Amino acid sequence: MIYGVDMTQAVPMTELWRGSLLESLHLGHAVICDDRGQIVRSWGDPNAIIYPRSSAKMIQALPLITSGAAAKYGLNSEHLALACASHNGAHIHTDRVSAWLDHLGLSELDLRCGPQEPADMAARDGLILADDTPCQIHNNCSGKHSGFLTLAQHMGAGPEYLEIDHPVQQACLSAIEETTGETSPTYGIDGCSAPNFATSLVGLARSMAWFASAADRSDRSSEAAVQLTAAMVKHPELVAGETRACTELMRAMNGRVAIKTGAEAVFVAIIPEKRMGVALKITDGTTRASECAIAAILVSLGVLAADHPATRKFMNATQYSRRGLECGVIKPAPDFPG
Repeated sequence: MIYGVDMTQAVPMTELWRGSLLESLHLGHAVICDDRGQIVRSWGDPNAIIYPRSSAKMIQALPLITSGAAAKYGLNSEHLALACASHNGAHIHTDRVSAWLDHLGLSELDLRCGPQEPADMAARDGLILADDTPCQIHNNCSGKHSGFLTLAQHMGAGPEYLEIDHPVQQACLSAIEETTGETSPTYGIDGCSAPNFATSLVGLARSMAWFASAADRSDRSSEAAVQLTAAMVKHPELVAGETRACTELMRAMNGRVAIKTGAEAVFVAIIPEKRMGVALKITDGTTRASECAIAAILVSLGVLAADHPATRKFMNATQYSRRGLECGVIKPAPDFPG
């Protein structure tokens, strides 16, 4: 069976205008689910099968807590935020990951995520000035992988924690299937070399609604979900970094909502006050479009102010030439979110 995002049913979500011409149009799918896992609203095909990519990091971090590993190794809210992060590789990220690994008696060599040039300009320039090269700690997923290593060490499992049959990845698969309410149909290898388990878009939204309503339940998994959501909104700078949509929009919502991006234009939101979860996917994989689309949905739900300076960086955002001339705008499509 062939899986993939259904482009034929995708709907217009984000437009880029330059002058009087519509220069680019981004189509996608999106779903809002309630605390019963039911669809509140959807656009496009809610059953589209996608890789959630890094938007699933909160789900992948659940076993870190439910296993007892987080408590055993004294992990705090900063560690948990980093376990959910796609960070910029700034010093606030890499220093904490380095200290985490040291606390485990491990090193950068124990990571399996691969090196990555930091997105943070100061960190990147610092490496250049020092005639140094990026290492695995700079990888935007090094916090997630530190969580994997913590869980593996707690389990007494082997060092190759990315193997599909490794107990760490089997625990992640169980968490994905538990929270989405679905059997994952397949998996792919993410940019950080970890397995990424596919799900339907509605399944991903259902998982986010499960997180959003976790405070209503008292089981161990739900308590872990509350901790992870709280860590994200408490430390938005660790989840992504300065100038990033995740960080800036979470700050703009004052801890009311946790949001997380994923590669190839996936975005999710956890909205505890409404017991709702949101998931979206832009079919062409363009991040600027997913950032605009998630902002538009959050504004429509009344949890993000349309005129907040952070919102205006990603939705109804003026585009400028390199000389600073106004030349265009990126905005939601006319009927989205409607």
